Amino acid sequence: MTGYVTIGTNDVPRAQAFYDALLGTIGAKRLMEVPEHGGFTFYGTGMGSPVIVITNPFDGGKASVGNGTMIAIPMDERAKVDSFHARAMELGASDEGAPGLRSDEGPRAFYGAYFRDLDGNKICAFRMGGA
Repeated sequence: MTGYVTIGTNDVPRAQAFYDALLGTIGAKRLMEVPEHGGFTFYGTGMGSPVIVITNPFDGGKASVGNGTMIAIPMDERAKVDSFHARAMELGASDEGAPGLRSDEGPRAFYGAYFRDLDGNKICAFRMGGA
């Protein structure tokens, strides 16, 4: 249902370094860059899949964090949630909730971890279901 989400940044090269290192751990990479449009940088596993875009705001203003806005990235194992969160912390992200079970165990179990990137954008890595 989602094609892409856009994350504002005030420092494209710094954000690119962060997301290159972080998203590379789950097989995503830079798919496209459009420097003349605020540094638009598309990250994903392929052009037919949903992507994350980082960029300076189109209006030329300062990027700011949306209150209540969060990007959630699905993982196929709880261990990947753990390692993704740990890598984000190594790269300078701030912790918003360590990896853990957020609901009852079972087929609809929600296991998630939360952090904020270098610009303060909130990210969740999650796994639905068992380990």
